[in-house]
Order: sequence, then C-alpha cells, then structure tokens
Amino acid sequence: MPGPAPAPTSTTGADHAAVVEMLSYSPVADELAQRFADAGHRLYLVGGSVRDALLGRLSTDLDFTTDARPDAIQRLVSGWADAVWDTGIAYGTVGAVRQGVTCEITTFRADAYDGVTRNPVVAFGDTVEGDLVRRDFTANAMALSLPDRTFVDPYGGLAALARGVLDTPTDPRTSFGDDPLRLLRAARFVAQLGFEVAPRVQEAMTEMAPQLARITAERVQAELSKLLLGAYPRRGIELMVDTGLADVVLPEVPAMRLEIDEHAQHKDVYEHSLTVMEQAIGRETDGPDLVLRLAALLHDIGKPATRKVEPGRRVSFHHHEVVGAKMTRKRLRELRYPKQVIEDVAQLVFLHLRFHGYGKGEWTDSAVRRYVTDAGPLLERLHKLVRSDSTTRNKRRAAALQRSYDDLEERIARIAEEEDLARVRPDLDGNAIMELLGIPPGPLVGKAWRHLKDVRLERGPLDHDEASEELLRWAAEEGIGTEPES
Repeated sequence: MPGPAPAPTSTTGADHAAVVEMLSYSPVADELAQRFADAGHRLYLVGGSVRDALLGRLSTDLDFTTDARPDAIQRLVSGWADAVWDTGIAYGTVGAVRQGVTCEITTFRADAYDGVTRNPVVAFGDTVEGDLVRRDFTANAMALSLPDRTFVDPYGGLAALARGVLDTPTDPRTSFGDDPLRLLRAARFVAQLGFEVAPRVQEAMTEMAPQLARITAERVQAELSKLLLGAYPRRGIELMVDTGLADVVLPEVPAMRLEIDEHAQHKDVYEHSLTVMEQAIGRETDGPDLVLRLAALLHDIGKPATRKVEPGRRVSFHHHEVVGAKMTRKRLRELRYPKQVIEDVAQLVFLHLRFHGYGKGEWTDSAVRRYVTDAGPLLERLHKLVRSDSTTRNKRRAAALQRSYDDLEERIARIAEEEDLARVRPDLDGNAIMELLGIPPGPLVGKAWRHLKDVRLERGPLDHDEASEELLRWAAEEGIGTEPES
C-alpha cells in the first residue's frame, strides 16, 4: 500500500529569507500584486513558477493564484496589461501580458473529478492551502505570497525539491485517480528535472498504469513529447517501462527487452536503443530535437518481429528497418503526431541501417547520391543517428565504424561540391520532356522525369544532348511518342 501523505512542514525565518532571495521574479509580479492588494485580494506566485525559480530558471511565463473571482481578476488587469484573454475563464483563469511577461491568474480551486470522464467539476476555493493540495506533486504545490513575499509550503515541496524526490501532496492513488495523465506527468518531470519518484508514487503508478488508456491521445502525446525533450529522457523512459506506462503509450519499447542485437551480443535491444538515444542527444547542435530523439528511441522496434536464430545460434533481424518504419508510422499516428513528424521519424528508421552496406568505401558514387537523395532534408539527422547507432564496447571496431562514416561524409561533401547534390534533379525539365517527346501534360511526363532522375543519380550530370539522347532511347523502349506502322 502507498505510504501516508507527506506531513505538512513549516520553514524557519532563515528558510524564508533564502527562498525569497532565490525567487528573483519579474518586477511585473510586484506591480500586479500591488493592484490586487489595493483591491483587498491576495495574490500568490504558484506552482511551476515557484519550482523553477528555486531551480534558478524562472521564465517570463508566470502562474498566479488568488482569492479573487474571475470577473474581479479581469477588472484588475484591464487597463494595466498590454493584452488580456479569457479563454480559460470557465476554469477560473485569466491571461494577461505586460512588458513581455505572460501572467496566468487563476482563482483558488477546490475541484472534484467526476470519476468517469476524469474532467474536473470546477469549484472555487477560499484558501491557498486548499488550492495547493489539489496539485499534482509537492514540488508544484508551493506558493509565494505577494507583495509581502511570504513562502507557503504546507506539503514539504521545498524539502522534496532539495532531495530531488517527486511525491504527491495527498495519497498518490487519489491524485492519479483525479487525473490519470498525472501518471505520465510523473515520468515527464523525472525526465525534465532528473528527480526520483517516491516509492509510494512508483507503487501507485505501477498499479494504476492501465488507467492512462482513458486519456486522449493528444494529451498523452503532448506529455510524451515534453518527456523526450527533457534533459534526462532516458530516466523518464525507464520509469515508463518499469511501471507499465510504456505498455500503454509505447508498447514497442518494452517489447525490445531481451531481443539480442546481432551487432553486440552483450546487450539487449532495449538498452541499446536507450544508449543510442543518449548518444544522439549528445550530437544535437541546435537544441533538443524531437524527431531525432524519437528516431533514435524507435530505430530498432522492428527487431522483435524479425528476430530469427540462424545456424550457429547467430541471431538475425533481416529487414527490421522496413518493418520498424511501418511500426513507427502506426504508433505515431495513433499518438496523433503531426504528419511531418511521423514521416520524418519513419524515414530515419527506414534509412538507419543502409550505411552498413558501405563497408570500407565500396559504394559507387551512384550509391552515395541515392543515400543523400533518399535522406533529403533529413541528411544531417541521419548522420547523427547512424553515428549514434554504434554502441559496441570494442574500441577498435567503434573507431573503424566512425572512420568509415567519416569517409562517407567526405565523399558526400566532394560530390555535393561538384554536383550540387542538395538539388538533384533530371537534366531536362517537364517542358523539355513534353517538347522532345511531343506529349501533353500528364502521367507520362512524370514517368519520364523519374527515369531521367534515376539516370542522373546513376551517372551524374549529363549535358543537354546526352540527356535528350537518353530520353529518346527510353521513350523508344517504352513505346512513347512513336506511331505504329500501317
């Protein structure tokens, strides 16, 4: 059984001073608080804003809670804010922007949940303590009264933050039962903050994991994306697998456990995939890359379905990249990812194994061109994924693989400089094809265009006469543009 809720805690005067010193929030918050105080209302910086301030990363998006009702909030920010919106007013939230700082101000809540749809039955509360107890985790259940800067921490959030522990203000079963998405939010915060979950929280997550299936795919996808883009996504994924959440959200990931990788017999595919994801993250150059991280995590999900024991007890996974790309599309569609994300991730999964045919440089220039063309705008990500896919502990083998890929990249650069590989197109355009063959616009033009592109990839650039000769040769073979004899 999960243990008791954390006991309410109090902080000393020295603790208060330390907290306030750490909370170097925007002067906009002081202005806003003074307006509420002058009107006889209380205002608190709350939740993630307090947590992030204590972690030294307070942003310009601030969350507040207040005893003022929504209509009073609107009156108090009107004329002060540069812009005001009320899209969340049904839930007691009014948004405002002033001097580039976004403020979301919500009336104290004392919600209940209907137990069926898990939608909250909105009810306004009268105390900040009552508002904080309904929040998901103690690290998000702290507040700072403004403008007097009194720290409010009735559920031990500061101590949990200091220990790096994620716990709930109430019994975790109650918290997760109110909104099962909090099960996944726990894993997301682990991935973002590097925390551990309290034992009672992990026990409740394991017991209640199937309830996550009741949450819409869109909400699940949003949390999963935040988890993957966190600073410690491996920890979040491992927690999902250990508690059974991954069986609901990404069942292909736990399915990779114990599927032995033919390239490295000492580790299973699940551990290998997590390591590849970490190595790919280490190669990011422009911040967190969701497409690259998804591709790294999922690149081998086709292995369980293609696993075969060959003579000599060697394990093979023939065509797992083809199967994996199909599985990737299916899973990401079910999670309602944008179409471009789905296609990009699936294409990276499909292409990730192709380099292993390169050997010591046996590819022709034609094969190099096709590699670049098939990758298209994903080429840099493919470079990172393929390099990250080497997790062997054999230093000599690892170095050889990296040298081979260095050689491939050098060849790509050389050919690209000579031929402008980024824009490989046939040497004749559609108009020239129609004029030369005497055909109108239609499917035949596209067929001829694709043939010339294949020739371009195979032979490199052709001059106009060579391309025309090749087109006429092909057309004669296809019976295009010729009249039968009478």
